[in-house]
Amino acid sequence: MQVSDWAAAATAVGSLVLAVATFSSVRSANRAGRNAERAINVGLRPVLFASRPHETLQKIRWGDDHWTVLPNGQASLEEKDGVIYMAISLLNVGSGIAVLHGWRVDTSQILHAHASLEEMQHMAGLARPDPGTFRPQTRDLYAPPGDISFWHAAIRTADDPDRRRVEEALAGPRPLILELLYSDQEGGQRTISRFSISRYGDEKDVWYPSVVRHWYLDGENPR
Repeated sequence: MQVSDWAAAATAVGSLVLAVATFSSVRSANRAGRNAERAINVGLRPVLFASRPHETLQKIRWGDDHWTVLPNGQASLEEKDGVIYMAISLLNVGSGIAVLHGWRVDTSQILHAHASLEEMQHMAGLARPDPGTFRPQTRDLYAPPGDISFWHAAIRTADDPDRRRVEEALAGPRPLILELLYSDQEGGQRTISRFSISRYGDEKDVWYPSVVRHWYLDGENPR
């Protein structure tokens, strides 16, 4: 083999080694970038639960000047002058600020004999609710990380599509299922949390919320 051939072969081998090293470096950089992005997202992710009972009370005002005192670890359902007022004491266990965007009453709790698989999954709490079905908040509600906050809304008209379901909860023993849509403070990491609100024993006007399920809309779910 001539000297020029050896030189060409050495150049080719060197180029191959450089290409492999470059590929490995880019792949490593991409992995590091994804890990860094994941770490940032974890640092911004809010996760809402019902707050834990202690001595702190929250005084909540609606736009029509209706007030309620909401004990920690409880919810509030009450009807006054034809208006149904609803509230939940919340605890943000995540490390980012939660910005509440909307809410919905789950009305699919009656299992029909001819329900489809998708309907049965939704009734069982397995199917993620459609974000487009949530009612928007008329007031900005924020939940700071590691601290308590609240959600509240009202049903004001007789023909409100959610009124019947809420009145059933007020009149009987069945829990009310409410779902909250929220995000981090930059509008990302949207999450839906499902809450079950029910009475405890014979305490007619005392309501307790508990989290049933979480769905992450912008990433992998926690299950």
